[in-house]
Amino acid sequence: MHPQRVESLSHVQRERLAYIDFRLYFLGEIGRPDLAGRFGVAPAGATRDLALYREIAPQNIEFDGSSKIYRIGIGFTPIFEHSPQRVLSALSLGFGDGVNGDLQPLLPCESPAALSSPCMDVLAPICRAIHTKRPVAIRYHSLSSGESERVIVPFALVDSGLRWHVRAFDRKTGEFRDFVITRIEAPRTLDEDPKAGERPDDDIQWTRIVEIELVPHPDQPRPEITARDYSFMGGVLALKLRAATAGYMLRRWSVDCSPDHRLRGPEYRLWLKDHLALYGVKNALLAPGYSSPDSQKTSSKAD
Repeated sequence: MHPQRVESLSHVQRERLAYIDFRLYFLGEIGRPDLAGRFGVAPAGATRDLALYREIAPQNIEFDGSSKIYRIGIGFTPIFEHSPQRVLSALSLGFGDGVNGDLQPLLPCESPAALSSPCMDVLAPICRAIHTKRPVAIRYHSLSSGESERVIVPFALVDSGLRWHVRAFDRKTGEFRDFVITRIEAPRTLDEDPKAGERPDDDIQWTRIVEIELVPHPDQPRPEITARDYSFMGGVLALKLRAATAGYMLRRWSVDCSPDHRLRGPEYRLWLKDHLALYGVKNALLAPGYSSPDSQKTSSKAD
Protein backbone atom coordinates (compact mmCIF):
# COMPACT_ATOMS: atom_id res chain seq x y z
CA MET A 1 0.00 0.00 0.00
CA HIS A 2 1.25 3.49 -0.84
CA PRO A 3 -0.36 6.22 1.33
CA GLN A 4 1.74 8.93 -0.29
CA ARG A 5 0.57 7.79 -3.70
CA VAL A 6 -3.06 8.19 -2.59
CA GLU A 7 -2.38 11.70 -1.25
CA SER A 8 -0.82 12.73 -4.55
CA LEU A 9 -4.01 11.95 -6.49
CA SER A 10 -6.58 14.58 -7.37
CA HIS A 11 -9.63 15.01 -5.16
CA VAL A 12 -11.88 13.46 -7.82
CA GLN A 13 -9.61 10.43 -8.15
CA ARG A 14 -9.47 9.94 -4.37
CA GLU A 15 -13.25 10.13 -4.21
CA ARG A 16 -13.62 7.37 -6.81
CA LEU A 17 -10.98 5.20 -5.14
CA ALA A 18 -12.68 5.71 -1.77
CA TYR A 19 -15.89 4.43 -3.35
CA ILE A 20 -14.07 1.33 -4.62
CA ASP A 21 -12.62 0.85 -1.12
CA PHE A 22 -16.08 1.26 0.41
CA ARG A 23 -17.79 -1.22 -1.92
CA LEU A 24 -15.12 -3.86 -1.41
CA TYR A 25 -15.07 -3.39 2.36
CA PHE A 26 -18.81 -3.43 3.02
CA LEU A 27 -20.30 -5.25 0.02
CA GLY A 28 -17.37 -7.44 -0.98
CA GLU A 29 -17.46 -6.59 -4.67
CA ILE A 30 -17.58 -3.84 -7.26
CA GLY A 31 -18.08 -3.77 -11.02
CA ARG A 32 -17.45 -1.16 -13.68
CA PRO A 33 -21.19 -0.34 -13.86
CA ASP A 34 -21.13 0.59 -10.16
CA LEU A 35 -18.49 3.25 -10.77
CA ALA A 36 -20.17 4.43 -13.96
CA GLY A 37 -23.53 4.75 -12.20
CA ARG A 38 -22.10 6.58 -9.19
CA PHE A 39 -19.81 9.05 -10.98
CA GLY A 40 -21.01 9.09 -14.58
CA VAL A 41 -17.64 7.95 -15.90
CA ALA A 42 -17.22 6.02 -19.14
CA PRO A 43 -16.42 2.28 -18.91
CA ALA A 44 -12.81 2.99 -19.90
CA GLY A 45 -12.51 5.49 -17.07
CA ALA A 46 -13.94 2.99 -14.60
CA THR A 47 -11.40 0.42 -15.79
CA ARG A 48 -8.56 2.88 -15.19
CA ASP A 49 -9.80 3.65 -11.67
CA LEU A 50 -10.00 -0.03 -10.78
CA ALA A 51 -6.53 -0.64 -12.23
CA LEU A 52 -5.15 2.27 -10.21
CA TYR A 53 -6.73 0.94 -7.02
CA ARG A 54 -5.28 -2.49 -7.76
CA GLU A 55 -1.85 -0.95 -8.29
CA ILE A 56 -1.98 0.92 -4.96
CA ALA A 57 -3.46 -1.95 -2.90
CA PRO A 58 -3.05 -5.24 -4.81
CA GLN A 59 -3.90 -7.33 -1.72
CA ASN A 60 -7.31 -5.64 -1.46
CA ILE A 61 -8.86 -6.62 -4.78
CA GLU A 62 -9.17 -9.64 -7.05
CA PHE A 63 -10.75 -9.90 -10.49
CA ASP A 64 -13.34 -12.64 -11.00
CA GLY A 65 -13.14 -13.28 -14.73
CA SER A 66 -16.20 -15.53 -14.81
CA SER A 67 -18.54 -12.75 -13.66
CA LYS A 68 -16.33 -9.78 -14.60
CA ILE A 69 -16.59 -8.49 -11.05
CA TYR A 70 -13.83 -7.28 -8.76
CA ARG A 71 -14.01 -8.95 -5.35
CA ILE A 72 -12.45 -8.27 -1.95
CA GLY A 73 -8.97 -9.72 -1.53
CA ILE A 74 -8.01 -12.09 1.25
CA GLY A 75 -5.53 -9.57 2.68
CA PHE A 76 -7.92 -6.60 2.49
CA THR A 77 -7.08 -3.55 4.60
CA PRO A 78 -9.01 -0.34 3.84
CA ILE A 79 -6.84 2.44 2.44
CA PHE A 80 -9.35 5.13 3.44
CA GLU A 81 -10.92 5.89 6.80
CA HIS A 82 -14.64 5.16 6.74
CA SER A 83 -16.66 7.05 9.37
CA PRO A 84 -19.29 4.79 10.99
CA GLN A 85 -22.02 7.44 10.63
CA ARG A 86 -21.29 8.00 6.94
CA VAL A 87 -21.08 4.28 6.27
CA LEU A 88 -24.42 3.57 7.93
CA SER A 89 -25.98 6.53 6.13
CA ALA A 90 -24.71 5.25 2.77
CA LEU A 91 -25.89 1.70 3.45
CA SER A 92 -29.35 2.79 4.58
CA LEU A 93 -30.00 5.79 2.31
CA GLY A 94 -27.74 5.29 -0.69
CA PHE A 95 -24.34 6.62 -1.64
CA GLY A 96 -24.45 10.00 -3.33
CA ASP A 97 -25.72 13.54 -3.27
CA GLY A 98 -29.30 12.78 -4.31
CA VAL A 99 -29.13 14.89 -7.46
CA ASN A 100 -30.49 12.07 -9.58
CA GLY A 101 -33.33 11.46 -7.16
CA ASP A 102 -33.05 7.68 -7.45
CA LEU A 103 -30.90 6.77 -4.45
CA GLN A 104 -31.60 3.32 -3.09
CA PRO A 105 -30.36 1.63 0.11
CA LEU A 106 -27.30 -0.51 -0.53
CA LEU A 107 -28.53 -3.13 1.95
CA PRO A 108 -31.91 -3.84 3.57
CA CYS A 109 -32.01 -1.38 6.48
CA GLU A 110 -34.66 -0.18 8.88
CA SER A 111 -34.28 2.88 11.09
CA PRO A 112 -36.72 4.99 13.12
CA ALA A 113 -38.94 7.21 11.02
CA ALA A 114 -38.43 10.94 11.44
CA LEU A 115 -41.68 12.14 12.97
CA SER A 116 -40.66 15.78 12.63
CA SER A 117 -38.98 17.09 9.48
CA PRO A 118 -38.30 20.78 8.78
CA CYS A 119 -39.83 22.43 5.73
CA MET A 120 -37.04 23.15 3.23
CA ASP A 121 -38.48 26.60 2.47
CA VAL A 122 -37.92 27.46 6.12
CA LEU A 123 -34.68 25.57 6.69
CA ALA A 124 -32.90 27.00 3.64
CA PRO A 125 -33.16 30.72 4.57
CA ILE A 126 -32.24 29.88 8.18
CA CYS A 127 -29.12 28.10 6.92
CA ARG A 128 -28.24 31.04 4.67
CA ALA A 129 -28.59 33.40 7.62
CA ILE A 130 -26.28 31.22 9.72
CA HIS A 131 -23.73 31.15 6.91
CA THR A 132 -23.85 34.91 6.26
CA LYS A 133 -24.20 35.83 9.96
CA ARG A 134 -27.42 37.80 9.54
CA PRO A 135 -30.48 38.26 11.78
CA VAL A 136 -33.80 36.79 10.64
CA ALA A 137 -37.32 38.08 11.16
CA ILE A 138 -39.67 35.16 11.81
CA ARG A 139 -43.17 34.28 12.93
CA TYR A 140 -42.85 31.72 15.71
CA HIS A 141 -45.32 29.39 17.39
CA SER A 142 -44.27 28.87 21.01
CA LEU A 143 -45.80 26.39 23.46
CA SER A 144 -45.53 28.96 26.23
CA SER A 145 -46.49 32.22 24.53
CA GLY A 146 -48.32 31.28 21.35
CA GLU A 147 -47.71 33.00 18.02
CA SER A 148 -45.43 36.02 17.87
CA GLU A 149 -43.22 38.06 15.57
CA ARG A 150 -39.55 37.88 16.51
CA VAL A 151 -36.08 38.70 15.27
CA ILE A 152 -33.49 36.05 15.98
CA VAL A 153 -29.78 35.83 15.25
CA PRO A 154 -29.18 32.15 14.38
CA PHE A 155 -25.73 30.56 14.46
CA ALA A 156 -26.09 26.74 14.65
CA LEU A 157 -28.42 23.83 13.97
CA VAL A 158 -29.06 21.33 16.76
CA ASP A 159 -30.52 17.83 16.43
CA SER A 160 -32.18 16.96 19.75
CA GLY A 161 -32.97 13.44 18.57
CA LEU A 162 -36.68 14.30 18.34
CA ARG A 163 -36.64 17.63 16.49
CA TRP A 164 -34.24 19.95 14.72
CA HIS A 165 -33.67 23.26 16.46
CA VAL A 166 -31.78 26.40 15.57
CA ARG A 167 -29.66 27.98 18.29
CA ALA A 168 -30.09 31.74 18.16
CA PHE A 169 -30.15 34.98 20.09
CA ASP A 170 -33.74 36.08 20.60
CA ARG A 171 -34.19 39.87 20.56
CA LYS A 172 -37.65 39.55 22.11
CA THR A 173 -36.39 38.05 25.36
CA GLY A 174 -32.77 39.17 25.16
CA GLU A 175 -31.57 35.59 25.61
CA PHE A 176 -30.02 32.75 23.63
CA ARG A 177 -32.60 30.04 22.99
CA ASP A 178 -33.40 26.98 20.91
CA PHE A 179 -36.12 27.44 18.30
CA VAL A 180 -37.85 24.37 16.85
CA ILE A 181 -37.58 24.77 13.10
CA THR A 182 -41.02 23.30 12.39
CA ARG A 183 -42.52 26.13 14.48
CA ILE A 184 -40.94 28.87 12.37
CA GLU A 185 -42.87 30.60 9.59
CA ALA A 186 -42.01 33.23 6.98
CA PRO A 187 -38.28 33.69 7.74
CA ARG A 188 -36.88 36.89 6.24
CA THR A 189 -33.17 37.68 6.37
CA LEU A 190 -32.29 41.20 7.49
CA ASP A 191 -29.43 43.06 5.84
CA GLU A 192 -27.63 43.98 9.02
CA ASP A 193 -24.91 42.66 11.30
CA PRO A 194 -25.51 41.10 14.73
CA LYS A 195 -25.31 43.56 17.59
CA ALA A 196 -23.01 43.39 20.59
CA GLY A 197 -23.92 40.44 22.79
CA GLU A 198 -25.71 38.51 20.02
CA ARG A 199 -22.82 36.42 18.69
CA PRO A 200 -22.05 32.76 19.46
CA ASP A 201 -19.14 33.69 21.73
CA ASP A 202 -21.64 35.55 23.93
CA ASP A 203 -23.74 32.42 24.49
CA ILE A 204 -22.44 31.06 27.79
CA GLN A 205 -24.42 27.82 27.54
CA TRP A 206 -23.05 27.24 24.03
CA THR A 207 -19.41 27.97 24.81
CA ARG A 208 -19.38 26.07 28.12
CA ILE A 209 -18.14 22.51 27.68
CA VAL A 210 -19.47 20.00 30.21
CA GLU A 211 -17.29 16.97 30.93
CA ILE A 212 -19.29 13.95 32.04
CA GLU A 213 -18.59 10.31 32.78
CA LEU A 214 -21.15 7.59 32.09
CA VAL A 215 -20.93 4.15 33.69
CA PRO A 216 -23.05 0.98 33.47
CA HIS A 217 -26.22 1.41 35.50
CA PRO A 218 -25.52 -0.11 38.95
CA ASP A 219 -28.92 -1.83 39.07
CA GLN A 220 -28.83 -3.39 35.60
CA PRO A 221 -27.44 -6.86 34.87
CA ARG A 222 -24.30 -7.63 32.89
CA PRO A 223 -22.44 -4.31 33.05
CA GLU A 224 -19.69 -5.81 30.89
CA ILE A 225 -22.11 -5.95 27.95
CA THR A 226 -23.03 -2.29 28.44
CA ALA A 227 -19.32 -1.44 28.49
CA ARG A 228 -18.91 -3.36 25.25
CA ASP A 229 -21.91 -1.66 23.62
CA TYR A 230 -20.49 1.79 24.26
CA SER A 231 -16.74 1.07 23.93
CA PHE A 232 -15.92 2.04 27.49
CA MET A 233 -12.31 2.90 28.30
CA GLY A 234 -11.22 2.11 31.85
CA GLY A 235 -14.77 1.32 32.93
CA VAL A 236 -16.27 4.69 31.94
CA LEU A 237 -17.45 6.55 28.87
CA ALA A 238 -16.03 10.08 29.10
CA LEU A 239 -17.75 12.71 26.97
CA LYS A 240 -17.55 16.44 26.39
CA LEU A 241 -20.86 18.15 25.58
CA ARG A 242 -21.95 21.71 25.07
CA ALA A 243 -24.06 22.81 28.02
CA ALA A 244 -26.70 23.97 25.52
CA THR A 245 -27.14 20.41 24.20
CA ALA A 246 -26.38 18.27 27.28
CA GLY A 247 -29.98 17.78 28.38
CA TYR A 248 -31.07 16.73 24.89
CA MET A 249 -28.25 14.21 24.55
CA LEU A 250 -28.72 12.61 27.96
CA ARG A 251 -32.44 12.22 27.29
CA ARG A 252 -31.74 10.80 23.85
CA TRP A 253 -29.35 8.22 25.31
CA SER A 254 -31.71 7.35 28.22
CA VAL A 255 -29.06 8.08 30.84
CA ASP A 256 -30.23 7.86 34.46
CA CYS A 257 -29.06 11.21 35.86
CA SER A 258 -30.47 10.77 39.36
CA PRO A 259 -27.83 10.88 42.13
CA ASP A 260 -29.04 7.56 43.58
CA HIS A 261 -29.59 5.75 40.23
CA ARG A 262 -33.26 5.28 41.11
CA LEU A 263 -34.73 5.03 37.61
CA ARG A 264 -35.89 1.57 36.61
CA GLY A 265 -36.44 0.05 33.22
CA PRO A 266 -34.36 -1.80 30.62
CA GLU A 267 -33.78 1.45 28.69
CA TYR A 268 -31.57 2.80 31.49
CA ARG A 269 -28.32 1.00 30.78
CA LEU A 270 -26.20 4.05 31.63
CA TRP A 271 -25.84 6.17 34.75
CA LEU A 272 -24.32 9.63 35.10
CA LYS A 273 -21.49 9.09 37.57
CA ASP A 274 -21.55 12.65 38.97
CA HIS A 275 -24.79 14.57 38.58
CA LEU A 276 -23.05 17.71 39.86
CA ALA A 277 -21.37 17.90 36.45
CA LEU A 278 -24.68 19.31 35.18
CA TYR A 279 -24.85 22.10 37.74
CA GLY A 280 -25.69 25.35 35.96
CA VAL A 281 -26.75 23.61 32.74
CA LYS A 282 -30.07 25.27 31.93
CA ASN A 283 -31.62 22.35 30.06
CA ALA A 284 -30.38 19.70 32.52
CA LEU A 285 -33.98 19.16 33.67
CA LEU A 286 -34.56 17.42 30.35
CA ALA A 287 -32.15 14.69 31.47
CA PRO A 288 -33.92 11.62 32.94
CA GLY A 289 -34.05 11.70 36.74
CA TYR A 290 -32.10 14.93 37.11
CA SER A 291 -32.98 17.51 39.75
CA SER A 292 -30.98 20.62 40.56
CA PRO A 293 -28.78 20.16 43.64
CA ASP A 294 -30.02 23.46 45.09
CA SER A 295 -33.63 22.46 44.29
CA GLN A 296 -34.26 25.63 42.29
CA LYS A 297 -36.87 24.72 39.74
CA THR A 298 -35.68 26.52 36.66
CA SER A 299 -37.10 25.84 33.26
CA SER A 300 -35.21 25.07 30.08
CA LYS A 301 -34.83 27.86 27.57
CA ALA A 302 -35.91 25.63 24.71
CA ASP A 303 -38.98 27.45 23.52
